[in-house]
Amino acid sequence: MFPDHVETDSLDLRQLAASEVDVFELYELFAAGTDGVEEVFEYVPQEPYDTVNDASERIEKAESRWADGEQAQYGVYADGELAGYAGLFPEWERRSARIGFILGREFWGNGYAGEIATALTEVAFDRLDLELVTIGYEEGNDRSERAVEKFVDRVGGQYDGKLRNWTPLGDRVADHHRYSVSREEFEGARGD
Repeated sequence: MFPDHVETDSLDLRQLAASEVDVFELYELFAAGTDGVEEVFEYVPQEPYDTVNDASERIEKAESRWADGEQAQYGVYADGELAGYAGLFPEWERRSARIGFILGREFWGNGYAGEIATALTEVAFDRLDLELVTIGYEEGNDRSERAVEKFVDRVGGQYDGKLRNWTPLGDRVADHHRYSVSREEFEGARGD
């Protein structure tokens, strides 16, 4: 149901599966103690990987949920190098999907967030026939705020509001800012 591979101008998104994503690359990108990794995970509801097995379990879980039609997670590659991973999380009964992604610190500031969001929004609307895509960021994550707002402005979406005490982040719970774009808004912005 989900496409195994999605290409953008700068990125290749490949199914987050053992056959596509090297577990050691994933571990090295997001290993605890790696330079900059604490900053990467500051606003992400998961911890850096302590072991290679943690990264392997991430891939196994992604494969299982892919097979069940619950979600599509992709390894994100820039110039052949693993840059992070992204996910499209359908809520079939609502005819909508949520987009999320995490990129290694060295891949920030290249416009990749917008490319990922656009590509996964196209999958949601063009392939899965959904009606709404949501995306957001946690309070205080200024980089994500700028990236999300830029994407939403470009595709004609809107700010839906702040969900208070929404995202558990270690010993605190962050407010979440949610944005959405409808199929009609997206098609209008694309000129369909």
